[in-house]
Amino acid sequence: MGYKHQTNPIQVLVPGGKTIAEHFGIPSTGSSEVSIAYMVAPAGWGEPFQKPKFDEWTLMVRGKQQIEINGENLILSAGESLLVEKGTNVRYSNPFSDDAEYWSICKPAFSLDLVNREPET
Repeated sequence: MGYKHQTNPIQVLVPGGKTIAEHFGIPSTGSSEVSIAYMVAPAGWGEPFQKPKFDEWTLMVRGKQQIEINGENLILSAGESLLVEKGTNVRYSNPFSDDAEYWSICKPAFSLDLVNREPET
């Protein structure tokens, strides 16, 4: 066929109210090569630190996101993008008053086996 037109991304609910619409990746297309997902993180959302075995690109569409990278705090705003390389200690959160809307691309594809999240306390 030569192409894949995604009309029905897989909807994933994450603790804390974050939503994920995965367009390409393991659950949606069975591909472990790359994952591409649209995400909305509500105000006040956060997740534990992780040290993933994949590169992750984030492209902010609306709002802001706080990203802690190896002890440094970075604020990613709408219209900006960021690459976090595999093996980097990182924590994503939205401590702001508005929702954060963004796209995430992971190579290889996101999986629980590769994310290496710290246990929640």
